Amino acid sequence: MARRGRSPVATDPERVFTDLREVAQRVREGLWQEFPESEQELPAHEQPAGQISQYAQQERDRVLSAGVSGLEKLAEGREDEISDDESFGLEAIVLLEGRPAILVQNQDFASQQGDWAVLDGHRAAIRESIARVGRVEVSGHASLDWIGTAFLVAPDVVMTNRHVAAEFARGDGAGWTFQQGVSARVDLAEEYGVLPTDGGPAFEVVEVLGIHEDVDMALLRVVPPPAGGTLPTPLAVAADAPPDLPGHPVYCIGYPAYDGRRNEPESMRRIFMDIYNVKRLQPGTATELATDRAVMKHDCSTLGGNSGSPVLDLMDHRVLGLHYGGRYAFGNYAVPLWQMTDDPLLVRAEVNFV
Repeated sequence: MARRGRSPVATDPERVFTDLREVAQRVREGLWQEFPESEQELPAHEQPAGQISQYAQQERDRVLSAGVSGLEKLAEGREDEISDDESFGLEAIVLLEGRPAILVQNQDFASQQGDWAVLDGHRAAIRESIARVGRVEVSGHASLDWIGTAFLVAPDVVMTNRHVAAEFARGDGAGWTFQQGVSARVDLAEEYGVLPTDGGPAFEVVEVLGIHEDVDMALLRVVPPPAGGTLPTPLAVAADAPPDLPGHPVYCIGYPAYDGRRNEPESMRRIFMDIYNVKRLQPGTATELATDRAVMKHDCSTLGGNSGSPVLDLMDHRVLGLHYGGRYAFGNYAVPLWQMTDDPLLVRAEVNFV
């Protein structure tokens, strides 16, 4: 299986799925078997787009069909017989079924099948988490409109990455200030299907409380807009780790953006269906804790715009980590926040450790 392990989340079907045969059957039943012909011919300017969409659907079905065959061979202990096409299809199924990137709409998400049907039982708590995560947007920047994700960790404080805050803040030796002519805010909406003009809860960044010297972290003070509104209560941040961290179910919330530099384009298309820059729920598992480097690894399907996303415990919905990046075919990295309960910057900001 020469192509196994190409996924950005570096997962294998045997570890991701509890029942390979059940997944194979579900994917097979979901394949679109035929393309109905319309009795009304499309206008000339719409015909090419319709044909492209049809070919794309046919190719997707072909890839998933090969993946179903590969799953069945795995279930029968015939791994050595899996072809390259079947391996490619297996990867697609792992990414689409095992580590989905679920669109958020109206601060909610669609029910999932298979192992992630468990999300329905946590819907109320996940919605509370969704409402406390936003997109970091900037005005006056030379080339960017938005730069990452942030989430509420104290009554008027959001957490994000150092490399996110560095796009609009600068150090002067005594602290951090805004770059001249640049401002920032955190928009808690930016969902798929919602026009930017429709607006949503958005909070102005008024102060850079601090940018951490040792880990990829920044804390920003925010306020509601002058027109009114209040800040949500902050997320609970884990003061300790679950005892079974490797393999523990987690989820990210953020705004994945297209990033062909660090992720293989075809894998990205299979997960994100060419829809980027909007809010998503991304379930997965914690995979490793590297205590010597203060790194928690996870396998949620994240991209560059997820910088600053919370990695939350699916069982108690506390924030375990601050996502800051990933490495192709190796997994994703987060700062383990429970190791920072005594950190001066977080203590000064009164981060909501629980």
